[in-house]
Amino acid sequence: MLELKHISKEYEGKPLLKDVSFNLKTGETICLLGASGSGKSTLLRIIAGLETPDSGQVLFNGIDLASTPPHARDFGLVFQDYGLFPHLNVFENVAFGLRMRKLPSDGISLRVATLLQQVGLTGFEKRKVTELSGGEQQRVALARALAPQPRLLMFDEPLGALDRTLKEDLLNELRDILHQTKIPAIYVTHDQEEAFEIADRILLLHDGLIVRAGTAAELWSDPRSAWVAKFLGVGNVIEGIMASPGKVKTEYGIFSVSCRRKRGERVSLLMKEVDAEGGEEIKLKVEDVIFNREQFEVHARGGIVIQMKAKPMIGQIVRVRVTVECLS
Repeated sequence: MLELKHISKEYEGKPLLKDVSFNLKTGETICLLGASGSGKSTLLRIIAGLETPDSGQVLFNGIDLASTPPHARDFGLVFQDYGLFPHLNVFENVAFGLRMRKLPSDGISLRVATLLQQVGLTGFEKRKVTELSGGEQQRVALARALAPQPRLLMFDEPLGALDRTLKEDLLNELRDILHQTKIPAIYVTHDQEEAFEIADRILLLHDGLIVRAGTAAELWSDPRSAWVAKFLGVGNVIEGIMASPGKVKTEYGIFSVSCRRKRGERVSLLMKEVDAEGGEEIKLKVEDVIFNREQFEVHARGGIVIQMKAKPMIGQIVRVRVTVECLS
């Protein structure tokens, strides 16, 4: 099991990671999700041994890895830019780590053939990697990382350079492979759709801190903070003032909310659309309408966005029923 304890790191005199702690169980895939500059890639490099933390520990099965060099940690890495050897063909790229371990040729050939079949590249053995598409190169990179049967797999924005359709296909394949191999994995991305699809558990990083952790369903249903709700796009975050116990005044009306705030304090609320039967009704003036797959994305004042099946007119007043909850 991987365990991080109180990892901190400064960059150019400013804190990049602040007392980060988490663990990874056998067979689990976790995702470090956050915006650019949140520290997620640096955290991955610290785990890999490519950078050292200013303080804290990285342990695997209870053993501190501080004195263990990167090549001896037995961790596999897959990057966005593939990191393949351009002078080697597909077979030799996948076999590289096995040759470094001086395994017998027959064993290497069998292992490479098995992996290429697993990633859908049987018959590509002699192809130059420079002649492959981006998706094919990423498959080779994955096979190479899997070849030595690492104790841990790490992915740093591996699908960032691929188009949407190819990304979805590779995500499905990668999830299946991780479930089959039971290798624990850490997946770094800024894309919540990738995170929701691939991860058993998500760690949301913001300003060097893990601000929320849980399954995709837990984060979506209970973001807890305004930043998390905005980052994930969970409903609409609106601001208000505590008017009286249980009452928050906003530009959209006064809402009954359970909030532990004093009168006059500012409050962030999460507003979600609900069926016509529940919630409270608000009126919105339509400022813009964008078609979004099977419905229309309606924009109103204050950055409010709602979904409607029928297209309203710009300037039209629409009635919407919502629920609101207090955010930290």
